[in-house]
Amino acid sequence: MAKYTVAVAGATGYAGGEALRILASHPDFKVTCVAGHSSVGDRLGKHMPHIPQLADLTVQDTTPEVLNGHDVIVLALPHGASGALAAKLDPQSIVVDLGADHRLEERDAWDAFYGGDFYEHWTYGMPELITGKSADGTYTRQRAALPGAKRIAGPGCNVTATTFALQPGIAEGLVEHTGIVADLAVGYSGAGKNLKRTNLLAAEAFGSAVPYGVGGTHRHIPEILQNFAHAAGLQAAQASKFSLSFTPVLVPMARGILATVSAPMTDAARDLSDDQLHAVWEQAYAGQDFVTVLPQGTLPATGNVVGSNAAHVQVVADRHAGRIIAFAAIDNLNRGTAGQAVESLNIALGLPEDQGLTKIGVAP
Repeated sequence: MAKYTVAVAGATGYAGGEALRILASHPDFKVTCVAGHSSVGDRLGKHMPHIPQLADLTVQDTTPEVLNGHDVIVLALPHGASGALAAKLDPQSIVVDLGADHRLEERDAWDAFYGGDFYEHWTYGMPELITGKSADGTYTRQRAALPGAKRIAGPGCNVTATTFALQPGIAEGLVEHTGIVADLAVGYSGAGKNLKRTNLLAAEAFGSAVPYGVGGTHRHIPEILQNFAHAAGLQAAQASKFSLSFTPVLVPMARGILATVSAPMTDAARDLSDDQLHAVWEQAYAGQDFVTVLPQGTLPATGNVVGSNAAHVQVVADRHAGRIIAFAAIDNLNRGTAGQAVESLNIALGLPEDQGLTKIGVAP
């Protein structure tokens, strides 16, 4: 029998829909409320026919009165909307924000990339994030901050892939902090549901790839730099020590992100053999059940992680260029958004971390 009731706001969008799909089969959660905006009054089944067990729920208005009274509230709303609403939600409920409003710790970073009201930073929902090293040399991780958390900020999907790719090298001092380059192939669901954007139409998307958020403008950049700072054992205020050229490219697939992240080698990295370099990544993710460092010679592919909370990671050395090249493949809606949120919820509530989640993809 389910232990916790859940309300999901933004239920008919891609992120909200993926949260519903995962929660519908989770043994400890029961979705009892779905909320939206333009879909208010509709049966959920009209918008999410792939979740038949929730089809008869009626989409309600997104108000505190509707959402309060549930054990867990999931907000899958545009940035700006979550922050204003969250302030009116029951402090006894666990609230997970899948949007950006509570991810950044520094107001200057928010003002530079988002603007508008700056909301308080919530407990960051990336359990595998390296946050430094303990006295015995083992990694400390964000997982330790999640038990008992009442307010959780879900990371960005591109942030998740980029962080997973490079954080072992940052934590071990194998890459320089400047000159980092990240190129991402991103499925179209990463752009959200928006019929007003012509580049999201099938006629425009099929057989075509298009970059977006170029020239250092993408809003995930400050969050990535914040994570890099933590992986190096620094505070978020020191994220400016890192520089990142970040270019995502929409490619004709519905789901998935393949991040290719390169950075200049330090002298310590040049002294490592290929086997030793690979072992650093393996050791960094030892015991992290949802992150798999692939065998040497096997590169990540998005098709192998679709539908799962898994991340597939690889690292190689480009010794001619003097750079480490790291890769990560994830499902942007699952591992990058809703799956990661449920993983964090599990930890917050003292449930098994993998409850209701899978690391088995649906390839081909």
